[in-house]
Order: sequence, then structure tokens, then C-alpha cells
Amino acid sequence: MALLVLSASSAAVAQLNIGFYRKTCPDTEKIVRQEMAKIITSAPSLAGPLLRLHFHDCFVRGCDTSVLLASTDDNVAEKDAKLNKSPRGSGSVERVKAKLEATLVLGRRDDRVSSATEASSELPPASGDVPLLAKIFASKGLDLKDLVVLSGAHTLGTVHCPSFADRLYNNTGENALVDPSLDSEYADKLRIKCKSVDDRTMMSEMDPGSFKTFDTSYYRHVAKRRGLFRSYAALLFGATTKDYVQCIATGKFHGEFFRDFSESMIKMGDVGVLTGTKGEIRKKCYAPN
Repeated sequence: MALLVLSASSAAVAQLNIGFYRKTCPDTEKIVRQEMAKIITSAPSLAGPLLRLHFHDCFVRGCDTSVLLASTDDNVAEKDAKLNKSPRGSGSVERVKAKLEATLVLGRRDDRVSSATEASSELPPASGDVPLLAKIFASKGLDLKDLVVLSGAHTLGTVHCPSFADRLYNNTGENALVDPSLDSEYADKLRIKCKSVDDRTMMSEMDPGSFKTFDTSYYRHVAKRRGLFRSYAALLFGATTKDYVQCIATGKFHGEFFRDFSESMIKMGDVGVLTGTKGEIRKKCYAPN
């Protein structure tokens, strides 16, 4: 999975060597990029889930692909934690891995352990405020700028109503302005789709009108108090995060955001990397050797 991210960047992370395959397989990044282009072309909706998969992997035990391990009779794995809800995209990772292994044996190391309990305690909650989110990010060596920049990945994808419906309905299920940090007109539109707190039949775009395009429109929605999650709204209550949201929301700093996002993704991709003899190189992504 790391190669999916590193293939799109040119900077080196602290513990990894971008040129590791230069002699044994000089086309590594090219192969990954081409295969990923085929995947996203045939299934554009996978772009968001693949970003989410990388994020959710790195925040639990580090970037060790533990999020791909399947649960067993004796253990509930990360992918089945409530905050993960069986993330999509693992098949794409297997596909790229198979394509590469037809050429060489991969060398980035994978963890043997995966825990839903750890995922529940380590992943940033959608309801988190800036102090809580900042604390979680800091524990991974990431700062406030990384927090607000990586939040921009939510320009892609869709989400089921229960993930945010508590902002639309009170405990009795009645319509009410439950969360004043959410624009009331936008809340009314969301209620048309989401009939109740438990409505799992409908999906909402995380970045309305642009959920299949990686751009900066997410920040414009957040600045207008039209973000789905409480954690989006929270960005407007921190000085550093608010300034960044409002700056990118102007639409004048696309290039700056794309550079920032690349840097923060690389930084996150170096969290808890297994090196030396730690872990193993899995033959199958979903199970230890």
C-alpha cells in the first residue's frame, strides 16, 4: 500500500529509500502508477476509499498494512472495527501487489498483528474537536497543519447517514437544529436524504458536487459550515486550522494545497514503518505467513 502513495511523490521519507528498487526493478513506480490508473479509470469511486485505507492503516500501529489483515476466530481485526466498517480498496492493493510480484519480490515489511480494539482507540473520531484531534495527530508525529491538510482528502467519497445524522436529529428523532455549527439550510437538504439517525439506505457526498474529483472545494464547504462531520466544523474553532481552511477556500491557492497534501501524505506514510527484521513480507495481504 505504501507504494501506491510513494509512486506519486518524489521526496524521500525518513526511514525508506525511494530508490530501493532502482537496480532490481527500475520500473516499480511506473508499474504501480499504471495499474492504479487502470483501477481508478474503471472504478473512480475507489479513489476515496484507497486514501482512507492508507490513512486508517497508518494511524493504528503505523503504516504496516495491519488494516488489511482479516479477522479470525480468536481476534477481531482492525478492518472490522466500528470506525473502519470493512474499508474498501483491499482488492486493489492485492491487484497491484500481484502485478509487481510478477517482476520482483517486494520488500516493505508488514505487521503480523491487527486489532479492532486498537483501531477504536487510535483512529480520529468524526465527532472530535481540534484539541482531541491534535492530540491524536501529535501521537503520530503529525502537527496541526498536517491535520487540516489531510482533512482535505475528504474531498473524495461518500458516507452513510449514521456517520453524521446525530447532527440532524435529537435523541427523540425529531427535526431540530441539533448542531448549530452546521448550516441550517444544508441540514434541511441532508434530512431529505437521511430520514433518521439509523438510515443506512442512503449515501451522501462528502464534498457535494465534487466527490469524485480531488480538489479544494471541500474547504469551501467547511468554510460555509456545510461539512458533514463535526470534526470538519471543529476546524473553524482552532486558529491555525481556521486560517488554513479560509485561505484554501478562496480558491486562489490550489497549488499550495496540492504541495502541502503531498508533503503531509509522505510524512504520514513514514509513521511506524517496520524495518530490519520486524514484521514480515506477507505473501497474501489478508493473512500472516
